[in-house]
Amino acid sequence: MAERARLFLDRMATPIGELLLVVDEADQLCATDWGEKEIRLRTRYPALQDRRSKAADALRAYFAGELAAIDKVPVATSGTEFQECVWHVLRGIACGTVTTYAALAQRIGRPTAIRAVGLANGSNPISVVVPCHRVIGSNGTLTGYGGGLERKRWLLAHEQVTLA
Repeated sequence: MAERARLFLDRMATPIGELLLVVDEADQLCATDWGEKEIRLRTRYPALQDRRSKAADALRAYFAGELAAIDKVPVATSGTEFQECVWHVLRGIACGTVTTYAALAQRIGRPTAIRAVGLANGSNPISVVVPCHRVIGSNGTLTGYGGGLERKRWLLAHEQVTLA
């Protein structure tokens, strides 16, 4: 049986609440969640040890206005092949822009997989850096976000996205 990687927890204050970061020994970001969901995070990753991370530095810069600071944060996701594909494409959505679930499905070559794309988007373990907040409904409205719609609205405004 393969040995399980050691994971570390870093926490940081943001304008929209405490953000928790899970990184591996190589300082790759494996998961994020909001402070009020720490129990859920610790249940999924029970052996977390506290440690500062480089990812937190990039996120601090992002929240301070250097929006491109998160673009090169190394991530280590672990999902299905389909989820990994969706999450990879999410990272390609330019800051300051939004897309729809339908457009995302089209982009991955699965135009009828809109619901599956939505589920993969909702299963994204690394919010903000894998920018699932940049996906909106086909009618231009904000749709679900694990951190809550107010945070999604704030993140899009921070990135200077104007919604109708």
